[in-house]
Amino acid sequence: MATSPHRPTGEPRDLTAHLMDLAMGHLFSAALRTAVHHRIADHLAEGPRTVEQLAGTTGTHAPHLRRVLRCLATRGVFREDAAGAYQLTPAAQQLRTDAPDSLCAAVLMATDQLFLRTSAAMPEAVARGGASFEWIFGAPLFEHLLSDPAARRLFDDGMASVSARVDEAVAAACAFPANGTVVDVGGGRGGLLRAALRRHPQLTGVLFDQAPPLADHLLGGDELKGRWRTQEGDFFESVPEGGDVYVLKHVLHDWPDEPCRRILRSCHRAMAAGSRLLVVDSVLPPGNAPHFGKTMDVAMMAVLDGQERTAEEFAALLSAAGFRLTRTLPTSAFPSIVEAVAE
Repeated sequence: MATSPHRPTGEPRDLTAHLMDLAMGHLFSAALRTAVHHRIADHLAEGPRTVEQLAGTTGTHAPHLRRVLRCLATRGVFREDAAGAYQLTPAAQQLRTDAPDSLCAAVLMATDQLFLRTSAAMPEAVARGGASFEWIFGAPLFEHLLSDPAARRLFDDGMASVSARVDEAVAAACAFPANGTVVDVGGGRGGLLRAALRRHPQLTGVLFDQAPPLADHLLGGDELKGRWRTQEGDFFESVPEGGDVYVLKHVLHDWPDEPCRRILRSCHRAMAAGSRLLVVDSVLPPGNAPHFGKTMDVAMMAVLDGQERTAEEFAALLSAAGFRLTRTLPTSAFPSIVEAVAE
């Protein structure tokens, strides 16, 4: 009878297997990508199916598909029942293309060669400093995306996918005013602004970003008609004036400290004294406890030379740009809300 590779305390019993499992983690990512590519979750939406049935409807090789699904089931993505059929788990539900919180586009983005090659070059990034993405592709990420429409679409679709649930969680946790104007700085397609305007019918909003994401914004329809506008620009230079609340969601983690200070100073110049700034990013806890932000921190280092930050690091960054950190609010998703006041 096989024994568990982990001791009751959580310490691995077989350190070799544990470390090799970590070293081969890219294979799990590839299995996840394979399941999304062949829309396995879509084919399980109506109930369990055998691998042979799945292979028949997806045009895949049944023995290989079985091995991929068996691997994914070890981590709670799909589950094999006693009859040998596979079924959806809560995690696998998010791999359905028709799920409201579908992560299909996010998985395809995260497992694309664009980022796999960047991660593989991490030893060089650590040796030299800076982002390995720029050495591989010849330009920083956002500059590269402007010159590669397919990569831009992949990135924008992926970010919109991972943001959907986060946007609702942040809108629910933020203390938006009953009325006034929210300026979403670097807001992408506007998922967070849409969620905020839906929750607060008297609010108006400005979605501020570059042209490509604005072209596919999510603010259309009668529900929000007349309550928003888009504005194209560069947040390093200036941001729209006249807002009551300014939001930076997943913006500061893209950059080292000095560019962040430039962004924050742009916001400060546009804001009246006492106006609020909401920074939505992971806030790293101390110690060795797992936290998704610690994984994202390494990704930001390799891709953008950015970083996730602790509460103390946010306080110092904000203070240097004329803000005072007032509180940090958790959300039901992985990021927190760092609230600051313009002084």
